[in-house]
Amino acid sequence: METYPEGSAGSRYSQLEHFRDPFLQRARECAKVTIPSLLPPEGHTFNSILPTPWQGLGARGLNNLASKLLLAILPPNSPFFRFKVDEYLVEQLAEAPEARTEIEEALGKMERAIMDEIETTAIRVSVFEALKQLLMAGNVLLYVAPKGGVRVFRLDRFVAKRDPMGNVLEIVTKEDVAPNTLPKNVQELISGDLTQDEKTCALFTHVKRVDDKWEVYQEIKGKRVPDSYGTYPLDKTPWIVLRFTKIDGEDYGRGYCEEYLGDLLALEGLTKAIVEAAAAAAKVLILVDPNGTTDQKTLAEAPNGSIKPGKADDVSVVQLEKYHDFRTAMETIEQINQRLAFAFLMNTAIQRNGERVTAEEIRYMAGELEDALGGVYSILSQEFQLPLVNRLMAQMQKQKRLPTLPKGTVRPSIVTGLEALGRGHDLNKLDVFISGALQTLGPEIVGQYLNVGDYLKRRATALGIETKGLVKTPEEIAQEQERAMMGQLVDRLGPNAVNVLGKQMELANGAGKPGQE
Repeated sequence: METYPEGSAGSRYSQLEHFRDPFLQRARECAKVTIPSLLPPEGHTFNSILPTPWQGLGARGLNNLASKLLLAILPPNSPFFRFKVDEYLVEQLAEAPEARTEIEEALGKMERAIMDEIETTAIRVSVFEALKQLLMAGNVLLYVAPKGGVRVFRLDRFVAKRDPMGNVLEIVTKEDVAPNTLPKNVQELISGDLTQDEKTCALFTHVKRVDDKWEVYQEIKGKRVPDSYGTYPLDKTPWIVLRFTKIDGEDYGRGYCEEYLGDLLALEGLTKAIVEAAAAAAKVLILVDPNGTTDQKTLAEAPNGSIKPGKADDVSVVQLEKYHDFRTAMETIEQINQRLAFAFLMNTAIQRNGERVTAEEIRYMAGELEDALGGVYSILSQEFQLPLVNRLMAQMQKQKRLPTLPKGTVRPSIVTGLEALGRGHDLNKLDVFISGALQTLGPEIVGQYLNVGDYLKRRATALGIETKGLVKTPEEIAQEQERAMMGQLVDRLGPNAVNVLGKQMELANGAGKPGQE
């Protein structure tokens, strides 16, 4: 094992490895029965062969759940966040609706600019890989590059240290780099420490929280890389450490697959046994009694449908006679498959086998399964979505692609994940209520009792849409109706009659005012 100078980033990485090893070993067990390439066994190299699972449900479920999470936290063609103005400014802007509208339009442009950055820099591809790591290993590290894109560090490539509240204090990453790909000044720095057969060397990046900022530097062969030192604001760091579950007092989280590792291991063992037994059962072996009258050669060379002398009792076929044992194993496999399908939110778990499966039943089951991920949505919104928006906004402001706003006036608010989950249920309930009322009572009675304006506002809220300026107020509707009535009077009585009527109304109104006769 390579040793590093005391106080270096390499020595710090070695110290923190001890606390990471139990989580890493558990994650490798989960990878072995899902997708082994996500976290290869220790000592794996690019030309070695990875183990192949006997079943594919673990991989299919992991990909399915990661896809659902990706669509929930980074929905396509719609922002997953909104910029909210400080409450004090909201009170001031209430007196100037035009200024409020202009500010909301400007914030909307900023939201769309950040979403365009996410789409054009292929961040979604890296996030999908990170979500699979998160579900399988429970931990992953993201680096938001200044020039666009996101790098993903799996658990065996970084260590982290947290305080008792779960805040990250320290991160050390380890990368294997080829010396001839390094800058010239770095090659000259480590030229005396390299051996002739050394094809790669370890590059460490040390990120540490100091007071109200992050300090970062890189190190190779125990020597600090020139011009690698830098600092970041506390809430705008490009290094984002993610964990699937929050466990107080621990530096790392636990993966989703670990919670179902027992079922995955049982399914792996039973599937292996069934496959091997099926291969043995598929083998056709014919036995001929050596003391019988049937000739083995005649039987082997006889064409299909031919007639040969012999006795049927002299010939038998080898059978395993394990049908009931296989059936027990298959029934157990089906039960495990059903449990895992529910756990990984697969469609086969939502729809039961039956002739009459109603849409309401499927909708209810889908909602129940989605609710099971509420805790995942909440931790991802705080530890991934918010830091990602803050970092992208800081980068784009530094590049003069976004305006710099006064500190504390505007903050991002996540509108997908857990919040969108609750809004989606409200929307489904509204739709079910309206459709049921229409079918039962009819459109006339529903139109008589339903407050359309309130329904539109509730539906817009469930979809996360601002209704101001979109849905007409009662005053605007009254004014339109008044104008429509005046237009009808003009058509019926003519302009002169309407003018006379208007003057009479003005006189009548004026006569009722105090101080007038």
